[in-house]
Amino acid sequence: MSLTRRQLGQIAAAGLASQAFAAKGSGVTVGVQSYSFRDRPLDEAIAAMKKIGLKECELWQGHVEGKDKKGEELKKWRLETPMTFFKEVGAKFKKAGIDLYAYNLSFRDSFSDEEIDRGFQMAKAMGAKAITASGNLSTVERVAVAAKKHKLKVGWHNHSHLRPNEFARPEDFEQAITGPGREFMAINLDIGHFTAANFDAVEFLKKHHARIVTLHIKDRKKDQGDNVPLGDGDTPIKQVLTVLRDNKWQIPANIEYEYKGGDPVEEVQKCYDYCRKALES
Repeated sequence: MSLTRRQLGQIAAAGLASQAFAAKGSGVTVGVQSYSFRDRPLDEAIAAMKKIGLKECELWQGHVEGKDKKGEELKKWRLETPMTFFKEVGAKFKKAGIDLYAYNLSFRDSFSDEEIDRGFQMAKAMGAKAITASGNLSTVERVAVAAKKHKLKVGWHNHSHLRPNEFARPEDFEQAITGPGREFMAINLDIGHFTAANFDAVEFLKKHHARIVTLHIKDRKKDQGDNVPLGDGDTPIKQVLTVLRDNKWQIPANIEYEYKGGDPVEEVQKCYDYCRKALES
């Protein structure tokens, strides 16, 4: 089939437009916090990620440890489970073509120093490039020692409620990452919780992007408002994503599905589509 010069020109123009369109959204990794699929075991969660087309994951500890172990039983499991178990977890992601970027293990005051150290061993065995943690401020010093030893960053995660010894305010993060021995202390900024606590996620991202290892993408209303579908709340999701894109900051933006919705696969797909459209606009 022969084509006219005009048709060839139209095809070329469309190709260039397509390249520009793709380039505009390039450089931003939209992944998922596997907590979004907390209703199912790990293998099914990975299958869901593949179905949606997600290529990057922050792995929730519940998908590794299970949800039933508590107290001394859980401590024993952490200290005695062979590293081959965690290598097999990492292999599942590799086989699925999904980058296991971070392991979400929340270091609390109840963790022994040995448990903290084992957490780093687990993450490295799985092939994770960082750890994220909904931890206590008082735990930071002990975690910092282990992070420096293992040369692995820990991104501290925030919630919205302003409570003693918990991460919520900008100054909580700044306290954790500032000072000698804190070079591996970093930030896992949940932009939804940050907004619900009435802080500016865009301003914080611009100021601290070099110390942010992951973002959690969700939408909430200000003044401790509810989790809502992406686009229905006050969280500046589009602004955050375009700041990442325009500055070429290599910070994974991980969807964390927490609002009341239907099937998690369908809801995460909606969230993923929302983020892609935001990056293409």
